[in-house]
Amino acid sequence: MTTIQIRDAREDDLPGLLAIYNDVVASSTAIYRDTPASLDDRRDWWQARVAAHHPVLVAIDDHGVAGFASYGEFRVWPGYRYTVEHSVHIRHDRRGQGLGTALMTPLLEHAREQGMHVMVAGIDADNHGSIVFHERLGFERVAHMREVGFKFGRWLDLVLLQKIL
Repeated sequence: MTTIQIRDAREDDLPGLLAIYNDVVASSTAIYRDTPASLDDRRDWWQARVAAHHPVLVAIDDHGVAGFASYGEFRVWPGYRYTVEHSVHIRHDRRGQGLGTALMTPLLEHAREQGMHVMVAGIDADNHGSIVFHERLGFERVAHMREVGFKFGRWLDLVLLQKIL
């Protein structure tokens, strides 16, 4: 098994991050988006996260970016300022090898250090693997929203999980 480095994303990581993101968009309901993102889109997203002091972490292996994780505002209203929503995505050939946990551990720690109180995960209800993964990390199911998303010609349910930090 190759050595993995977890670090803050740099601009030169964005093509690898984009490849993972667009693979997830094309092949799953983990992201409720129908069209691929552009490199400019991901660059704007990354720059906005960095400007807001929100982390974008990458897992790097011998082939480049193997996964990424980040968090941002849950909602824009001031009363939600201590709550963040995160995402974590792993390259298809590295799933199930512990990279999600390797990325989430420092992400959760960063949120604690920044004074965040709650981290939220919004997961497609059919993505049982991701739900179980989050429950292992101490997230609890708090809502099941029926038919709030639409992709691949069908309505999608969203499960919300939260972890009090």
